[in-house]
Amino acid sequence: MILHITSRAEWNEAQTRGEYIAPSLTTEGFIHCSTEKQVLHVANAFYLGKNDLVLLVLDEALIKPELKWEAPAGPPAPGISESDSFPHIFGPINLTAVASVVDFVPDPVSGTFTLPSF
Repeated sequence: MILHITSRAEWNEAQTRGEYIAPSLTTEGFIHCSTEKQVLHVANAFYLGKNDLVLLVLDEALIKPELKWEAPAGPPAPGISESDSFPHIFGPINLTAVASVVDFVPDPVSGTFTLPSF
C-alpha cells in the first residue's frame, strides 16, 4: 500500500469526476505519494495548519498509470533521506485503486499529524 495526502474537497471532486487528479500532475507531471514510513514526515513538513485532509490508501497492484519509485522531488522533508525513494504516479489515479480513505487530522494541541488506523 502507498499513501497520498489530499483535501476532502479534492477527494469529493475525484468521486464526481471518476478519477483523482492532484494539482502536481499538471505542474510536475506526476502525483506525489508516500510509504507508511514517509507520510508523517511529509505531512508535518508540508501540511501543518491544514484540517481538511484525508489519506488515500492505494493498492499498488490496482493503479493503472505508471508508478515509479524516485528520489524526493525537491529538498526532502525532515526525517527523510535524499536516498529514500518515493512512489510517483504518472497519470490520474483510477478510483478502483483506492482501497480506503481515512480522515487525516492534526492533533488539536500540537498541530502535528499522527498515523491513523487504516
